[in-house]
Amino acid sequence: MRLSRMFAPRTVVHAHCDLPCGVYDPAQARIEAESVKAICEKYQANDDPAFRERAILIKEQRAELVKHHLWVLWTDYFKAPHFEKYPHLHTLFNEATKLAGASGVKGSLDPAKAEELLGKIEEISKIFWETKQV
Repeated sequence: MRLSRMFAPRTVVHAHCDLPCGVYDPAQARIEAESVKAICEKYQANDDPAFRERAILIKEQRAELVKHHLWVLWTDYFKAPHFEKYPHLHTLFNEATKLAGASGVKGSLDPAKAEELLGKIEEISKIFWETKQV
């Protein structure tokens, strides 16, 4: 047997970080979404082309982070019993991640779209904290 095979891990796991810590919080998505909204507002108030170009780039990066944090909650934290108790949870996550994507804030500079995303994240957050009370 080759030495590298002998020391290779037998089980591969995937987590949102290098160590499955079990720490989840929708606040991560909310903070990034608040950043997106603030960037949209600043973009609207500034006519400088260089500023606007930079704002778009940063907004799109933050929108991608929103999607990442939502996906982590959706796929890693919430389990079957949660989806049974809250049957609209899949739809809520789908709507929120789409709002964070190209058809939402990633493809728009409208602060109202970002506010809509924040509303979905707040709904997810309420359910999240209800599940933590159990």
